[in-house]
Parts: sequence; structure tokens; C-alpha cells
Amino acid sequence: SPSVHPSPQDQFDIIEHHTQWGLDLAEKYIKFVKERTEIEQAYAKQLRSLVKKYLPKRNVREDLEAKFCQYQAFLQVVKELNDLAGQREVVAENLTTCICVELSKYIQELKQERKAHFQEGRRAQQQLENSFKLLDNSKRKFERDCREAEKALLTAERLDQDINATKADVEKAKQQAHVRGHMAEESKNEYAACLQHFNQDQSRFYFLEMPQIFNKLQEMDERRTARLREGYGLFSETERQVMPIVGKCLEGMKVAAEAVDEKSDSQLLIELHKSGFERPGDVEFEDFSQPMNRASSDSSLGTPRGPSDVRLDPRLLGKNKAKRWPFSKKNKPPPHSLASSPLPPLAPLAPNGSRSPKFARDPLSYCLNEINKTVKPCVASLRSLRWAPVITEDFSHLPPEQRRKKLQQKIEDRNRELQKEIDQRDALNKMKDVYQKTPQMGDPASLEPKIAETLSTIEKLRLEIQKYESWLADAEGRALSNRPDNAPRGGRQLDPASAINNNVSSHDKDSPDAPHSEDGTDTLNQPIYTEFDDDFEEELVSPIGSCVAMYRFEGSSEGTISMAEGEELSLVEEDKGDGWTRVRRGPGDEGYVPTSYLRLSLH
Repeated sequence: SPSVHPSPQDQFDIIEHHTQWGLDLAEKYIKFVKERTEIEQAYAKQLRSLVKKYLPKRNVREDLEAKFCQYQAFLQVVKELNDLAGQREVVAENLTTCICVELSKYIQELKQERKAHFQEGRRAQQQLENSFKLLDNSKRKFERDCREAEKALLTAERLDQDINATKADVEKAKQQAHVRGHMAEESKNEYAACLQHFNQDQSRFYFLEMPQIFNKLQEMDERRTARLREGYGLFSETERQVMPIVGKCLEGMKVAAEAVDEKSDSQLLIELHKSGFERPGDVEFEDFSQPMNRASSDSSLGTPRGPSDVRLDPRLLGKNKAKRWPFSKKNKPPPHSLASSPLPPLAPLAPNGSRSPKFARDPLSYCLNEINKTVKPCVASLRSLRWAPVITEDFSHLPPEQRRKKLQQKIEDRNRELQKEIDQRDALNKMKDVYQKTPQMGDPASLEPKIAETLSTIEKLRLEIQKYESWLADAEGRALSNRPDNAPRGGRQLDPASAINNNVSSHDKDSPDAPHSEDGTDTLNQPIYTEFDDDFEEELVSPIGSCVAMYRFEGSSEGTISMAEGEELSLVEEDKGDGWTRVRRGPGDEGYVPTSYLRLSLH
């Protein structure tokens, strides 16, 4: 029978090569996805860097430009791009998790399964080959024994015909032929048994074992192909899952673009930078063609004025009633009160054109007044130069409208801070009550310093709020009341009329030397140099009691006075309902302190 070899027939090597190619293809796809993931991560990182570069480094609310809708739209576009970058990161993460990691793990399992199947196939093939070798050996032995038996038979027949051969030689040859025939017969039987066994092994190999192994390899390869198909689908599905969110990001960019309104930004610019100044009137014509009789310089001392300059307005004189500051001479009104309130001249001329008794009494004041009239036009001519404004606490360096907005913002900020401190104070008081009722939870005295600090902060914030409110009222043209319950103790403002007439004594009311002007308003635009004359005439009020400071207080605001814990002070004025009490330390050192900080003792 011809030689049999199973491998070329069932193409075992081809199947092995194909399954290996399938695994290599899956690994190539995993590598492809990894490189795509790196691209997505790099893209998202660059987008993040771009967003970080163009997002504002500080709070947007601090910038005036941030209020414009075009800038807000730009920020919205940048933020939407940041969200889009996040979606690219999601794509990269899902590709890595669902494809690279999962598919790599599955491929490793397939490699182990494939190895086991091929080991089983090679084992079956080796068994078949061993069975074939036994068959071939038995066949060769049978063939050799047959030749030897035939040769022995021919030898016995030749000796039997030979007359010279002895009977012993003939018998011996016949015996040898018989043995060789018997051996050939045994080899024949052995060969037949091996052939039957090999045929059984070969049938089992080709019809049972190898079909089962091939079916397992086929099922494995089909599962790998199906899993690779899912991987192909995930490559697009991962991208498609983020498309709704990416679409929302793009829609947000579109909405931000449509929200830009040029009219709104223009109106906002007007509101932000509206000055509030009145428009200037017409410039009067100055005729230099006519000869002019120039009078003596107004800056000369003792130069008589015309009749219109010496007329007195009884109403103006009636308003120039002497008024004192609410505090002692140490506690002067805030500087902005003097700067923002027009003040009367102090050195008018008598009706007869000669120097008034006021001038005779204070020639220096009159000289300064006259010099101011000469210097003032020069100062006005320099207004066209752009000097750097001096930033003041009351924002008086800003235009009226801008000043009002700044003050309103300061008041809102201070009110928020005040509310926080009040909430903290209430919480501390509740905790103190709990400690008093349940001493094992804590010592109530340990909360006293924090409560005192919170009360001090609250009072300071209230003083600042009242100060800014007074400046706001001044900016809005409203006269502030001088009552203790309406104005802050630490920064009390005077009514503009009081500031104007602060230095005019009552005995000048009916005097012909009282300040006057042609239209009754010129006196409001003159500088003041003797604003503190009447302060020295103030008499100290007798104390109505005494008090002891329970806490330390820093009188940092205008009109307040500092005090140390345990210090004894004289009580000058009781609390009017606004939480402040006027006290005195020694002669002339007076000011307001929080009533809650005092232990009072009235006479």
C-alpha cells in the first residue's frame, strides 16, 4: 500500500497560518486605535492649553470690559471649546478602555485557546504518524520474511533434485524452508493486524479528531472576527456618542455669537463712562475793537468796587449764621466736606469802597482772598492739560456719575461684609449661651475676645457704610442731616449750608461788612482760610456721668476716640439710638465710642 501523510490532505498548516494572521490583524487594529488615542489626547491637551491661555487670570467681575456682551460671548466660546476638549478626552478614554484594553485581553485569551487546539491537533497527527510507522515496519518485515521463505523453498527443491546431495542435507533444507514459511506467515498476520489498526487510527483522525479540532479553530476564529467587528463598530460608536454633547458645545458657541448686540454694548459703554457733568454754555463774545477804560486791578488792596459790588443781600446775610462743628476742635470734619462745599469769602469791601473792618482785623485773609481771584483763571486755563488724577477715598476725582456708581458699589460690598459679621456675631452669641447652659461643652469666657473682635469689626463696617452713604448723598446732591441718628459718629458731615456759613459769626448778620456778591452765589465759590476761628470759642460741656470701657476700641474713623479696656471716661452725651455715645478724656479730647463697649454710670 502506498505511503500516507495526513498534513497535505487536510491543509493543517494553512489553517494554522490563517488563524495566526487573524490574531496579527487584531493586534494591528489595537495599535491603530492606540495611535488614534494619542492623537485625541494631544488634541485635547492643546485645546486645554489654548483655553487656559485665553481665559482671564482674575475675577471677570473686576473688569469693566467683561460687562460687554461681545466679551461675554468670547468667554462663552472659549468655555464651550473647553467642554469640547473634554469630549475629545472622553473619546480617547473610551477608545482605550473599550477597544485597546478589552480587545488586547481577549486576544491573549484567544492565543492560549489556539495554542491548546493546535497542540491537540499535533498530538493526534503524531499518533497517526506513529501508527503508520508501525504499519510500514510490519509491512517491510513481512516482505523480507516472504523473500527468505521463498529462497529457502527454492534451496530445498534444488537439493532434492541433486543426486549428489545427502539425505541429511535435503532434510535440513526442507526444515529450513518450513521455518521460513512459518515466519513469513507470522509476519503476514502481524502486518494485517498493523494495517487494520492503522486504518482505524486514520479513520478516527480524519473523521473524528481533526474535524473536531478544525471546528474548534473555526469557532475560535469566527469569535475573533466577530469581536474585531465589534471593535470596528466601537471606533465609530465612541465618536458618535459624544456628538450630541459636541453639538451642544457648537450650539452654545452659536448662541453666544447670536447674543452679541452692538446696540447693547454701545449703551453699556455710555452707562459705564457717563460723567454726569452739565454741558457747557455758549462762550460769550469778547469785543476788543472798542476802547476800554480799564479799572484798577482787582488784585490791588483797597481798590473800590462799583455799586453793584457793594449791594448787600439781607437773605444772604441771614444765611451766614455762625454754626459750630458737632465735635471739638480736635475732630474736624472730613476733608471732602470742605472740598465739595462752596465757602463764602471772608474779606469783603465796605459800601464806601474802603477796606472793611474785617480787612482791618485780618489783612492776611483778605490778601489771600484777592490773590485767589487772580490765580483762579490761570488754574482754569491749565485744565486742558492731562494731569494724573489724585485718587481719593471718596472718589471725588471721578466724574459725578462714576463717583456715584463707585460709592454704591462700595456700600454694597460693605453691606455684604457687615451681614457676614452679624451672622458670625449671632453664631458666637448662641455658642456662648450654649456654653453657659452646658459648661462641660466649653468656657463662655473663651469666646469673649472673638465676640469683642466681631463687634469692633461690625462697628467699623457700619462707620464705613455711613461714611460712604454720606459721600453718596453728597454726590447725588442730597443734603445730609446732622442728627446723631442719621449721620455716622465717626465721619459726621455738615449740611452744605452749615459748611458754607461755618465761620460767619452771628454778630455779623446785620453788619454792613458781611460777605456779599452780585448774584448771591459768588460768595459760594471763594476759598476759606479761617475755617477754624469759631472752634476756639467752643465751651466744654459739663459731663453728665462717667463710664468704664469694657473692651478696647480703636477710634480710627473721623469723630471717634480710642479707648483701652478698663479706662474710665467722662460721659458727655447719651446714646441717641444709633449705638454711639459721646465721651471725654481730659479737657478737649472728646469723641464717639460704641455704647455696647461701655458700662455707664449717670450722675
